Amino acid sequence: MSVKEPARSVVRCLLALATACAPLAAAAQSVARVPHVGIIYLGQPSPAESASGGLGVGLRELGYVDGRNVVLDWRYAEGRPERLPALAAELVAANVDVIVTGGPGPFAAARQATRRIPIVTVSGSDPVGEGWATSLARPGGNLTGLTVTFPEITAKRLELLKVLMPGLTRVALVLAQFELLGAADVIRDAEDGARNLGLQMQVLNLRDRADIERVGQAAKEGRAQAIVTIETTFVLANRAAIAEIAARQGIPVAGEFAIFGVDGVVMAYGADLNDLLRRSASYVDRILKGARAGDLPIERPIKLDLILNLKVARALGVAVPQSLLLRSQRVVE
Repeated sequence: MSVKEPARSVVRCLLALATACAPLAAAAQSVARVPHVGIIYLGQPSPAESASGGLGVGLRELGYVDGRNVVLDWRYAEGRPERLPALAAELVAANVDVIVTGGPGPFAAARQATRRIPIVTVSGSDPVGEGWATSLARPGGNLTGLTVTFPEITAKRLELLKVLMPGLTRVALVLAQFELLGAADVIRDAEDGARNLGLQMQVLNLRDRADIERVGQAAKEGRAQAIVTIETTFVLANRAAIAEIAARQGIPVAGEFAIFGVDGVVMAYGADLNDLLRRSASYVDRILKGARAGDLPIERPIKLDLILNLKVARALGVAVPQSLLLRSQRVVE
C-alpha cells in the first residue's frame, strides 16, 4: 500500500460522513427556519381579531398551523394606545419575520419600530396621500397591505343616511384624529360629501375615553340629528359607548364595520373587515416565501355591506324606508 492510500481512505471516510450527516443538518436548519409572525391590535381579542378570525382563518387556508409550521405571536394593547410602541418593540426584539397590524395605531407603532422587518397592514384609506406608499401598485420600503376603506366611503354613508332620514340637515362627524395619518383629508372629504347633500357638518374629535361624554353633549348643543363615525381602532373600541351616549340625546349613530357588532348603531356601511384580514394572510404567505413587502400591490376593499338595525331605529323614532331595506345585506330586528 502506498503512503497516499491511508490519506485517500481518510478523505473517503470524511466525505461519507458528510453525506450521511447532510440530511440531518438540513432537517435541523428547516426546524430553525419555522417562520415567526407578529400581530398587533389595539383592542382585546375578538372574533375578528384572533386566531379564529380572518387572519387566522386565512393562514390555515394556506396551510399554516400555529406551532407546527409557523409561530403566531398575538399582541393586544387592550384599548390603550400608549402600549402600542412597546408591543411593536417586543416583536422587533423577537426578530419576527413579518408584522401584521390591524388599524392605524398599531401600524404607526410598527413603522416607528422597524424599517427592516416587513409590515402588512390592514388600515387606512389613501396610502399615497397618507405618505407611507409611493404608489398602490408598488408601495416601496418594508410596507404593504390592504386599506379598510377609501376616501369616498364617508360621503357614501352620508348619502345612505340621508335616504334613511330624509329630513336630515345637520350631522356630526366623530373621529380620533390622533389615529389618522391624513386626518385633514378625511375631514375635508367628509365635509365635501356633506355639502353636496345639503348637510351642515360638525366635526368632533376624540382624544381619549373621557372625551366621549363631551362629544355626546357637543353633538346635542350643535343640534346634530345624526352622528357618523370614522372607525379607527380607538373609535371602534368605544363605539358602543358613543352610541349609548348619543341615544340618551336621541341621536342615531351610523357606523362602519358591522363585524364588530351593530349594538346601538342604527346603520353600518363599510368593508367586510373579516374578509380583509383573511386576505392579508396571502401577503404574509408571499413574504415568507421571499417576496419583498414593498413590491406587493396594496389592495382596496372589494365588498361593502349595509347593515340596518331596526330595533335601534324604532327606539329613536327612525322609520326605515323599504328601498333601503332592499339594498341591505343584513337586517337586525
